[in-house]
Amino acid sequence: MTAAARVLRLLGARGETLAVAESLTGGLVAAELTSVPGASRSFRGSVTAYATPLKRDVLGVDATLVAERGAVDPEVASQMAAGVRRVLDADWGISTTGVAGPEPQDGHPVGTVYVAVAGPSGVEKVTALRLNGERADIRSESVRGVLELLASELARNARAQDTEQPGGN
Repeated sequence: MTAAARVLRLLGARGETLAVAESLTGGLVAAELTSVPGASRSFRGSVTAYATPLKRDVLGVDATLVAERGAVDPEVASQMAAGVRRVLDADWGISTTGVAGPEPQDGHPVGTVYVAVAGPSGVEKVTALRLNGERADIRSESVRGVLELLASELARNARAQDTEQPGGN
């Protein structure tokens, strides 16, 4: 089972939805998700914020943060995921930002990628990926990385809910 199919199965079982904010992947995450039959039950949509101003103007990424650090930054990834979750009214938001190449960007080497998840109850996670290969390889691995991160968070969140006990002291 692909990571996209696993994510959609987990979301469907929970009755939850997903939105995607993409930069370096340029729509590949959304394409991977929509290649799974029945994706429309959980997938709300995506924002391809390839241009840095869109991260700020559409997704609500802090302008000062982008001005100081650039678009390739873990906090930018986190704010993109939270922003797309809010803008598209989804339970979960995921994002990708980074350098696919062929040239470094804002002082970051090719293959520097940040993927992020924002979910209900304040769930937030950002992972740095250091990827090798050609541009297409980096973009493809970024898709896999963000979907695996979400699958992991969904599984962790489900385990936490299973262990909660009603009542308590």
